[in-house]
Amino acid sequence: MEEKPRLSRLTAILTQLQSSRIVTAKTLAEKHNVSIRTIYRDSRTLEKSGVPVVTEEGKGYSMMEGYQLPPVMFTEDEANALITAEQLVLKNKDASFVQYYAEAILKIKALLRGSQKEKASLLKDRIYFTDNFSHQRTSSDLMRIQSALTNFQVLNIDYHSLENKSTNRDIEPFALYSTQEKWLLIAYCRLRKAFRVFRIDLIQKITNTYEVFESHNMTLEEYYKNYEQYHQESFDSESR
Repeated sequence: MEEKPRLSRLTAILTQLQSSRIVTAKTLAEKHNVSIRTIYRDSRTLEKSGVPVVTEEGKGYSMMEGYQLPPVMFTEDEANALITAEQLVLKNKDASFVQYYAEAILKIKALLRGSQKEKASLLKDRIYFTDNFSHQRTSSDLMRIQSALTNFQVLNIDYHSLENKSTNRDIEPFALYSTQEKWLLIAYCRLRKAFRVFRIDLIQKITNTYEVFESHNMTLEEYYKNYEQYHQESFDSESR
């Protein structure tokens, strides 16, 4: 990756600060192919320009709460990437995900310039994604589960496994991943007192208990490292 011109880099750093709670100098340096010392200088330049960059000692940089920059402008390639992603999302099997993404992309399209909108409209009509999977079950709880995951809220679910067994469980959502267009939820199951993997389309009913649980303080990478063998067994047995 080549180093970007400084003005371009400063603009990109502003966008990153706006889109993240906190960003480390190391992350910025690696993304823009510059030294950490250069990032320090860039930060001071932004501060002198009146941008309220907050330095959190030992953590990184953030933007002062409530500060908003004017809407960013998209390049043609960026706009094309968004339109392509939209068509891919429309094939997803979770209705709630499709609905909210469609609403979000509509707001993003409002930021496109006139000529970009025309090209985006053309590209939308010329891109089509298909799949080789038929008779797939659908779901509509992905957004609800995401909210519970980020707010550490316990969910109560009625789950019907592929083995034709029904159970009611309280779970603590931990992570989500998708495979062959099926959404899978990794959660701590209070019934089994262990982590389990649930197919979202097999959840018959979901209820928010409004109980908050303590974070497991574990990354997804750490989960796989610690539970890889058990994770596979749990998946194979459809969360027994």
